[in-house]
Amino acid sequence: MSATTQSPTAADSRTPSKVQRLLGDRRLPVAATAVLFLVMYGVGLGRYQYYGFAEPQVFLNLFIDNSYLLVAAVGVTFVILSGGIDLSVGSMIGFTTMFTAWLVERQGVPLVLVIPMALAVGAFGGFLMGYVIQNFEIQPFIVTLAGLFLFRGLCLVISKESISISDSAVSSMAQAQVSLGMGFLSIGAVVSLVVLAVAFYVLHYTRFGRRVYAIGGNEQSALLMGLPQGGTKIAVYTVSGFCSALAGLLFTLYIQSGDPLHATGMELDAIAAVVIGGTLLTGGSGYVVGTLFGVLVLGLIKSIIQFEGTLSSWWTKIATGVLLCAFILVQRVMTVSKKT
Repeated sequence: MSATTQSPTAADSRTPSKVQRLLGDRRLPVAATAVLFLVMYGVGLGRYQYYGFAEPQVFLNLFIDNSYLLVAAVGVTFVILSGGIDLSVGSMIGFTTMFTAWLVERQGVPLVLVIPMALAVGAFGGFLMGYVIQNFEIQPFIVTLAGLFLFRGLCLVISKESISISDSAVSSMAQAQVSLGMGFLSIGAVVSLVVLAVAFYVLHYTRFGRRVYAIGGNEQSALLMGLPQGGTKIAVYTVSGFCSALAGLLFTLYIQSGDPLHATGMELDAIAAVVIGGTLLTGGSGYVVGTLFGVLVLGLIKSIIQFEGTLSSWWTKIATGVLLCAFILVQRVMTVSKKT
């Protein structure tokens, strides 16, 4: 009785190589972003050590100056993980600044009442977009693009000019500091880190988080498994709307004014931060911690350009574009390696 033998070549072809295993690791993009941040920060320390770059406060300023972007990007992370997209983020932030400034400065409404009103409007706007996307089966790109124009138009309905805020409650909250010994964080930075921690817990330790990953990974499989697809989709856009409104409140504290042109294009910065942080645009894979590193990388680019002093601010957009293309290519290589 003859036994069939398997050639070593055939067996090796079915065994994934080290490179394939590395490319198939979902943590690779996050690790790459973290390494990129450390390398950029190390370059900054070496080049600008005599200009105060090594001061702990310079590092903490990355969280202070990008707190609103981090909150907005966390909301976008939920949407992209589910396989969607949200283009209304920047307009929602701009509308929140105008809405808040108008109520506080023109109508005399206390800030403590304005905050829940603004958050409710943002969450309701996200809910409406999610409802239309799910129940009318319209592409998220189109629905959220309509939301972009809607909320930007509402900014102009409130006022065509900037509204400066002189309210003492806003000023005191904007100037409040949380001491860390080696430096300080603003209220906005602390809020953004709390939002990040809550999002991390929700995505990785709750049923809702597992549903978001399942729907983004394979919508048909999630449907066959009986997961509440419609409710989850509506919920992620509600979360994004809520985070956008909260980002708008933090941006209002940072700028202390409302303007119809505030946060123009910030939705693209948020999406770029999420993608650079390793979340797949096709959904189903990514970590909110990666979003943090994506925001820090974008903030570090701005800081390095400021310390350089001779470069135009447009180099921030150029560097962001290059990084975004590079990480999209990494995502493409990872997707192909999984299929093979």
